[in-house]
Amino acid sequence: MPNFVYIAASLDGYIARKDGDISWLNEIPNPEGGDFGFGEFLKKIDAIVMGRNTFEKVLEFGFWPYDLPVFVLSHTLKNLPEEFTHKVEIVEGGPAAVIELLGSRNLHNLYIDGGKTIQSFLEEGLIDDLIITKIPILLGDGIPLFGILPKEQKFTHISTEILISSLVRSWYKKISV
Repeated sequence: MPNFVYIAASLDGYIARKDGDISWLNEIPNPEGGDFGFGEFLKKIDAIVMGRNTFEKVLEFGFWPYDLPVFVLSHTLKNLPEEFTHKVEIVEGGPAAVIELLGSRNLHNLYIDGGKTIQSFLEEGLIDDLIITKIPILLGDGIPLFGILPKEQKFTHISTEILISSLVRSWYKKISV
């Protein structure tokens, strides 16, 4: 069951400002109005696992961007807004337990999203693919994509693309040891 990360990060490795602000992502010129391949990526995914903070950030978009089942990993969120009760499920437990639960529902290709959630899956060695788009900005401080890991993890480079002459998207696959 592959677990994917597909995320944008600043050149200095932050996915958001300290307060969770991601408005800097809206400053990216997008003359063609495309999604930079995100829609194609989602076609390979069975379900999305995100943390509560990421879920709350998505709610601020003003529209729901997913047609896939979404599972919000949270110990504090107990209720969902009414319009999301058939789109989102709150789950508790560690990454391995979440993977087991979703696997029992025949959901195997998982998109893992959100800083703390990604870090917790990485801590347990449960991320198989990293697709990271580097945005040409130095935030100086913020929420880091990566945290401290209990042990080294090795990935191999699959591909790199330059998007709209300024974004660099690289795909890495975990090397099994």
